[in-house]
Amino acid sequence: MTTTAAFEEIAENLSFLDDWEDRYRYIIELGQALPPLADEERNEANRVRGCASQVWLVTERAQKDGAAVLTYRGESDAMIVRGLVSILLALYSGRTPADIAATDALPILDDLGLREHLSTQRANGLAAMVGRIRSDAKSLADN
Repeated sequence: MTTTAAFEEIAENLSFLDDWEDRYRYIIELGQALPPLADEERNEANRVRGCASQVWLVTERAQKDGAAVLTYRGESDAMIVRGLVSILLALYSGRTPADIAATDALPILDDLGLREHLSTQRANGLAAMVGRIRSDAKSLADN
């Protein structure tokens, strides 16, 4: 399973933090660093269903070295969820649709111990975000 350099850096930083309070602070800081979406991007088409918080994901397609790649931008109204969005963007952005569709982030995030330290609602929302990203990528890979 391949990951991006941006995600590897996040995973490494999380591994240095022993205390989950420190990990939560780091995840929140990641979210605070996300650029906000434009008001018009916070719409129903971009909203992720299945999240207790408001979450919006924008998928953009580009060409890189002759191949289609997808980049993601996102936002949430909840601080910790915004950080989770940041982690998923680091994992998935800049990859081909087929690669994204084939990558299930949940086992990767479980290796970090992330889901076991989230509430059930947050873990379900995280799964909904992963599902949305992979579904969008699969539909673009099939085209």
